[in-house]
Amino acid sequence: MEDQICKHLFAVKKLKHPKDYVCEECIKTNSQWMHLRTCQTCGVTLCCDSSPNQHASRHAHAEGHPVVMSAEPGERWLWCYVDQEMVEY
Repeated sequence: MEDQICKHLFAVKKLKHPKDYVCEECIKTNSQWMHLRTCQTCGVTLCCDSSPNQHASRHAHAEGHPVVMSAEPGERWLWCYVDQEMVEY
């Protein structure tokens, strides 16, 4: 299975789940978000690319944290910004 998914996705051993279902950056500026993603490096939950501020992808590129998990109830997938690959779990 290791050669079927990118090395960043394969490196995630224990999932970091959202502490709360809000975008931590949008809350600071009273902004709206569409969907939420949780960084698998540091655990911060931020808004998706369909949201006006795209905090999750901005965080991934600025901090070098490649993998997020969907924080949406019922969704079970990880996304790697570097390799643009997804895996369901």
